[in-house]
Amino acid sequence: MKSWLIDMDGVLVHEGKAIPGAADFLARLQEKEIPYLILTNNSIFTGRDLAARLEASGLEVPENRIWTSALATARFLAQQTETRRAYVVGEAGLTTALYEEGFIMTTADPEFVVLGETRTYSFDAITQAIRLIQKGARFIATNPDNSGPSEHGDIPATGAVAALIEKATGRSPFFVGKPNPVMLRNGLNKIGAHSEETSIVGDRMDTDVLAGVETGLDTHLVLTGSTRREDIEKYPFRPHYVHNSIADVVDLV
Repeated sequence: MKSWLIDMDGVLVHEGKAIPGAADFLARLQEKEIPYLILTNNSIFTGRDLAARLEASGLEVPENRIWTSALATARFLAQQTETRRAYVVGEAGLTTALYEEGFIMTTADPEFVVLGETRTYSFDAITQAIRLIQKGARFIATNPDNSGPSEHGDIPATGAVAALIEKATGRSPFFVGKPNPVMLRNGLNKIGAHSEETSIVGDRMDTDVLAGVETGLDTHLVLTGSTRREDIEKYPFRPHYVHNSIADVVDLV
């Protein structure tokens, strides 16, 4: 039996609508009782929020089957510290995950500055983050994505803001989300799966496929999101399989 890690945006949903084949794919996993986890680098929303959003698009996914970069970051940091003090730039998905791991949010001598995604980055908050890092706080970011989609076009995301802070401080962040294998390995542990028996389905070469390659998973690239077939040639690594959409993966379960 194989396990599956599945990216969300561009694989299962696009602009709030289910991609054809997504419901069939999830139903096949549930019918065969195959372990799976939905992955997303989006740190804005909680797992409960995302389960509700998927339900609104017609996809039934339990909250415990969703693994975000915020949850992965909180889990990773909880393993790194006893003091659990952090200054956070982000939204409910990130702050909730950190609270649930016992963190205190503070500007007073935090051990970590944790940068996540938000639709309204505050210059004051970024300035505070810079000063705390300069004083010695460790710089952590949920994910390296430089931009994200909106109805009016791309907007700056965590990676772009992290680059601003890095330029100001001279300190590089540690990114926990994809393509870092940390996020995938924690996810595999969550569902009791092993890398050699797991496949990942994603729409991005630079996060999903790269993460799968570095973790030793079978990699499936779908062309319903960020990557076009001709884009594959730009990368020094290749996915094991390329599909037009998740509908082509159903019969592989």
